[in-house]
Amino acid sequence: MAAAGKPVQDDPKAPCRLYLITPPVFETKAFSEVLKAALGAGDVACVQLRLKDVTDDHIMRTADALMPLAQRAGAAFILNDRPDLAQALGADGVHVGQDDMPYAEARRLVGPDAIVGVTCHDSRHLAMEAGEAGADYVAFGAFFPTATKDAKSRAPLELVSWWSEMMTVPQVAIGGITTANCTPLVSAGADFLAVSAGVWQHAEGPAAAVAAFNRIFDDIARQ
Repeated sequence: MAAAGKPVQDDPKAPCRLYLITPPVFETKAFSEVLKAALGAGDVACVQLRLKDVTDDHIMRTADALMPLAQRAGAAFILNDRPDLAQALGADGVHVGQDDMPYAEARRLVGPDAIVGVTCHDSRHLAMEAGEAGADYVAFGAFFPTATKDAKSRAPLELVSWWSEMMTVPQVAIGGITTANCTPLVSAGADFLAVSAGVWQHAEGPAAAVAAFNRIFDDIARQ
């Protein structure tokens, strides 16, 4: 994903890329330094700001601090759930879940040039509907147990390989992904890996995690 534009993986042999999701709770000033270090450690396609049970003002102030860091590093800045705030902030896009605003309404709010991604759980049907409607990417998961959110489904690895072989809309794999378990997803054809705890709680630190993910992506792309 470019900082301004659509997520693109035109080359089927292009390496998988990292899609960072912010921790559930953090102090903005301290996390800004952590994020800056992580972004400097390797390729990151996207940073999604995911904050629950906070005020709109808190989301806006946090986005104002983090968005420039992401965009200067060449990463798209995406807001979770809130296309209205994404449009007001001038963010690169929005991610919506099945229980959030419908894709068509999110697209109307953010405009034709912004990124709109859609959660599709473990459903081929939901993903095909989203792709046909114009979603810029579909997200499948959870692939592994995760404490970051209450996962509503467990997606099978076969879904990744099927989508990679049959569809052109980029796919994001999400849910409990770490450097230790990501290889099968990358090998199966995931375009992006959405990672939260697997980076922020990595034993050697977030920057080391980003570098390690990128080494895995590059190694598999060369095979």
